[in-house]
Amino acid sequence: MTEKTALTIGRLADSAGVNVETVRYYERRGLIAQPRKPDRGHRAYPRETLERLLFIKRAEKLGFTLEEIANLLALGETPCNQVREMAEYKLAGVRDSISDLKRLESVLTDLLARCRNNPDPGHCPNVESLYPSDK
Repeated sequence: MTEKTALTIGRLADSAGVNVETVRYYERRGLIAQPRKPDRGHRAYPRETLERLLFIKRAEKLGFTLEEIANLLALGETPCNQVREMAEYKLAGVRDSISDLKRLESVLTDLLARCRNNPDPGHCPNVESLYPSDK
């Protein structure tokens, strides 16, 4: 590995938009490999580690857990049916979350409409309307 392609942990972290402790945490979790420490100098991370870090951060933003990301990274040469099963499971979770968010949006929209139409500016009965009723 040439000096131009190698990255110190600080440069790796900066390039990936994370801090050094995040890199170390991912190493402990087995998501990225820790390079051998030379007798003199600092560990040299290959560019592929940066690509892997960027993949991890992108997958996190998409809602994957670190465990799911580890599974994705391990798939490599895995048959497509296993990848499909994992994707279907994640998609079902995403759809459930979307459904929950749509319900929340509806409740909040109704609450805001009632606030705008409340004739008593000194009292907001909307908070009470969120409590379960015995009716």
